[in-house]
Amino acid sequence: MPSFCVISAGGIDYSILIGFLFSSLALAISPGPDNIFVLAQSVSNGVKSGLATVAGLVSGCLVHTTLLAFGISEVIKRSDTLFLGIKLFGGIYLLYLALMVYRSDSTILLHQKGTSNTNLFKLFKKGFAMNVLNPKVTIFFLAFFPGFLFSEDIHTVIQFYVLGFIFMFSAFVVFGTIAVLGGTISTYLLKSPKVGIYLKWLQIIVFVGIAIYLFLSDK
Repeated sequence: MPSFCVISAGGIDYSILIGFLFSSLALAISPGPDNIFVLAQSVSNGVKSGLATVAGLVSGCLVHTTLLAFGISEVIKRSDTLFLGIKLFGGIYLLYLALMVYRSDSTILLHQKGTSNTNLFKLFKKGFAMNVLNPKVTIFFLAFFPGFLFSEDIHTVIQFYVLGFIFMFSAFVVFGTIAVLGGTISTYLLKSPKVGIYLKWLQIIVFVGIAIYLFLSDK
């Protein structure tokens, strides 16, 4: 046994869950495309838009958790054709989003603070699709989660869902904080007429960058 204290009860090793929680928080805090995308949405359209995007991104993790729990992620890992198909579809979708941003009005992008429920739902779907269509997330879950199984008595499927919800909670806390901070500073950025153009191109770069990353990535 390791020298550190193991906290367990009812067949559950809570020290493993605590370690997984802190690992998930560290991963969420690490700079990445999702963080930048959430920040750009919050600064551009306000806190509600940022939080809607966060909700979509986090909800997508439930799909990856389900794939992992029922073994489909292993099929994706072993099938080059299936992995390539998902990767190409996700990359093309991201390029489509970049094109839509390019065609949009940068002044509307920045000043449209009264976002409707429909637009918020669209942002939710956009974040959800960005997460679900990235096969690298599934492969990451496959590599990350199994090392944190915390019980010999509880069914593996249930354990994976518990880990999935902990990961989602961690991501929501970190990304939600970014959304709130981004929405707050947007009030000050409104004073600069060029900010809308910068944010527009920031979103385009993020979308295209993630798409290129998917196209060039392998298993």
